[in-house]
Amino acid sequence: MARMDITTVERAELAAQTGATDALFELGLMYSTGRDVEADLVTAHKWFNLAALRGNDAALEYRKELANEMTQEHVAEAQRRAREWLTTH
Repeated sequence: MARMDITTVERAELAAQTGATDALFELGLMYSTGRDVEADLVTAHKWFNLAALRGNDAALEYRKELANEMTQEHVAEAQRRAREWLTTH
């Protein structure tokens, strides 16, 4: 049987599906810095937003910092993606 390697991002996404605040925050860090994934501020903002909703104060601060670097349209897109994620998880 072939061994299936799971990436750090995949591991974090699986944990995030359970609503694990630390995993949501970790995904925000990964996407904001481009660690193990291509940097994507909209996606990072989405994950920080979700972590902040679950009480992660650091995520709230990171989300605010990212928003200052983003257009209003990008922030709106990130918020839309967070709402969509919440309806499916």
